[in-house]
Amino acid sequence: GEDDVTIHRGGHEMDILIHNGKIVDGSGNPWFYGDVALSGDRIAAIAPRGRIDPTNAREVIEAEGQVVCPGFIDIQSHSIIPLMRDGRAFSKITQGVTTEIMGEGWTPAPFGGRIPDPMPRSFALGRNDEWAERARGWTRFADWLNAMVERGVSPNIGSFLGGGTLREYVMGMEMVAPNESQLQEMRRIMAEAMEDGAFGVSFALIYPPDAYAGIDEIVEVCKVVAEYNGVYITHVRSESDELVEAIDEAIEIGRRSGAAVEIYHLKASGRDNWHKIPAVIEQVNRARAEGLDVTVDMYPYIASGTGLSIVLPPWAAADGKFFDNLRDSEMRAKIREEALNPTGGWEAAEKETGPEGIMPIGFNLPEHQGYVGKRLSEIAEERGQLWVDAVIDLLIAEEQMIGTVFFGMTEENLALQLQQPWMKVATDAGGLDPEWAEAEGPTHPRAYGTFPRVLGKYVRDEGVLPLEDAIRKMSSAVADRLGLRDRGMLREGMYADVVIFDPATITDHATWERPHQLSTGVRDVWINGQRVLRDGEHTGAMPGRFVKGRG
Repeated sequence: GEDDVTIHRGGHEMDILIHNGKIVDGSGNPWFYGDVALSGDRIAAIAPRGRIDPTNAREVIEAEGQVVCPGFIDIQSHSIIPLMRDGRAFSKITQGVTTEIMGEGWTPAPFGGRIPDPMPRSFALGRNDEWAERARGWTRFADWLNAMVERGVSPNIGSFLGGGTLREYVMGMEMVAPNESQLQEMRRIMAEAMEDGAFGVSFALIYPPDAYAGIDEIVEVCKVVAEYNGVYITHVRSESDELVEAIDEAIEIGRRSGAAVEIYHLKASGRDNWHKIPAVIEQVNRARAEGLDVTVDMYPYIASGTGLSIVLPPWAAADGKFFDNLRDSEMRAKIREEALNPTGGWEAAEKETGPEGIMPIGFNLPEHQGYVGKRLSEIAEERGQLWVDAVIDLLIAEEQMIGTVFFGMTEENLALQLQQPWMKVATDAGGLDPEWAEAEGPTHPRAYGTFPRVLGKYVRDEGVLPLEDAIRKMSSAVADRLGLRDRGMLREGMYADVVIFDPATITDHATWERPHQLSTGVRDVWINGQRVLRDGEHTGAMPGRFVKGRG
């Protein structure tokens, strides 16, 4: 009968035969036992187990008890500077990430116009001066990604055009609306980026200069994105008190421009806003029912990361005099009063979480190292101070913003969000190697743990969502959103971005106190048919390619 036939690959030897794995193909369909053959940079065949003759394969990989699935696509990666430093993307490959999509808030290309420096110093992990010099020649969007691939990167790489970069190119840091000729120039640069392979435009609307862009300006830019079938991707204007209005604005931009909309890292920050997540889910469902293409992504942690200084009013930093103002007794009294009794107009982080929900970790001074991993409430008590006085004194002593973790979200909301059919998983972090990253100071554990945390904690341990759906939300759902038709699933003829992991042991180890810990349980990773991870060890291979949008 038919079942006895062994599939031969027409005499062609395949490079790799992955035998006897639990195949989760990325479509969301139930797992099945099967074999996967890789030939060159493609998937050559997928068949029921035992149907492919192993003698035709150069190498047979035994995958019994393991899940075989497509590589994960991280739609919110901050690997721009990390990849310049180290193309191996260690903390991502060990999570099963095979494609990094960058561009939130900033891109190093195109450089020109009114941008003074293609690589500002304000970004995590400092900057790389050798690349900063080279970046001055990146006058087109694609120049940067081509340069990275030429140098060698392990993951595939692609990007949105940073909306802040686009705005600064044309208008510098001016806090005004563009005139018609400036808008025309923005449209031209946007079209050029789309033709170069950008997936769309990204606006991070809480950071300058993106924050200076009004809805009409964003709509005009997004009309160009829509012409090229691209996506408007956004860090919305508020994730706390004005969350519902901020989501409305994103949907409105999609409605008026015709562009598809992707909302970065959905969260309701602060206990007074936790009840809003069901309302946001309803907003997205309503928009989709109306025929608007709106989808969302998230990371699986109840805390965000930024500077301790955000518990103080923003005007404390006016004219660059932040530390002087803290030292001035009269100004200190005003700042202290506003922090304790906020009058509105700014998102007072302490009011959202309380001092017990704030964990400062980025201390430089030796005498403060004992505070790492403690909550602000404990630190203040140890010092015999009110929380606000402890904050001000610590900031004055450190003379830097003190990296801090804010526990602003709830597990209930995370679980509810993860279950939505239009949700995807993303890290909001760069690819790091503990060898060098630890010296740079603490980071958010999402850089190391995002994807294994979903598969271990939320799928295996808590049963929040099925394995097949979780993998879909990390692979084909992301590929489809980006218009990548040849990645994101295990299908014959698609690129061989393949991951083998142990569903019983896959685990994230990065914690708030000790974030620089690689995840475990991802055993093998192939990218474009080349083995990048072998038995959990990075091979050093750099087969990553520049993946492009539909433009």
